[in-house]
Amino acid sequence: MAGKRVEVAVEDRRLSLSNLDKVLYPEVGFTKADVIDYYTRIAPVLLSHLRGRPLTLKRYPNGVEGKFFYEKQCPKHAPDWVRRVPVTGHRDGRVIDYTVVDDLPTLVWAANLADLELHPSLSLAEEIKRPTTAAFDLDPGEPATIVECARVALILRDVFAGLSLEAFAKTSGSKGMQVYLPLNEAGATYERTKGFARALADLLAREHPDLVVAKMAKAQRRGRVFVDWSQNDEHKTTICVYSLRARPTPTVSTPLKWDEVEQIAGGESPERFVFTSADVLARVERDGDLFAPVLELQQSLPG
Repeated sequence: MAGKRVEVAVEDRRLSLSNLDKVLYPEVGFTKADVIDYYTRIAPVLLSHLRGRPLTLKRYPNGVEGKFFYEKQCPKHAPDWVRRVPVTGHRDGRVIDYTVVDDLPTLVWAANLADLELHPSLSLAEEIKRPTTAAFDLDPGEPATIVECARVALILRDVFAGLSLEAFAKTSGSKGMQVYLPLNEAGATYERTKGFARALADLLAREHPDLVVAKMAKAQRRGRVFVDWSQNDEHKTTICVYSLRARPTPTVSTPLKWDEVEQIAGGESPERFVFTSADVLARVERDGDLFAPVLELQQSLPG
């Protein structure tokens, strides 16, 4: 029955879940109940990447084929136990009370709002001006694909290795890929990470003009990979590792081993590296959290 609600206990909280049989991914019949089940099962690894970070919700109340909206301000109807953190906006100075997903009840509550995609800050709320990582978002312009993204990711890896830095790759869950450079050190600032990312993107564009573009103009991206350095900003967010994506099937932003990136770059079928929720649960069961070092590894950008 439409609108039917179910009362459940999640740890020490009571939640009222609605429309659990509503299909959010029509192509494969993936329902809201399936979304909640995935986020509940992936929570042991996902929560560490969300905990303490302001989160922008991206909600799809009528599924991936319907309209969506971003929600920075924590909804007024949120339970009082959902943590909020005030962050001052960069345009008008308005204070926004962001949602922070610290625990499983909050994660289930967000999933019940059809918040399919999780977009956290690169900073912890307690030190909002200090990024814990530098992020390189690799966005292919057709007919380029994740294959070209993997080639750029390997170039980035080698540049970082030459600086005695270690980086980690993940699929975006959509068309592209991201490379994260963990910092986790007191001296990190967005001014430094954004400047570093832009300089490196410009360098790659000069050295590999047929593969890389560093300018945002979409007309220049065709057949090349845009290295989006602009994500390194206090007021922007990136798709969280292990988050679902609003694609025809429930694909997930998934950590990759570097030998898998090499396989993709070598032309191995990119479809092999499109991971659904079921695939990711199996990978975590086998490999654990390949992105855990991103939370712990302390590194410094070169001067």
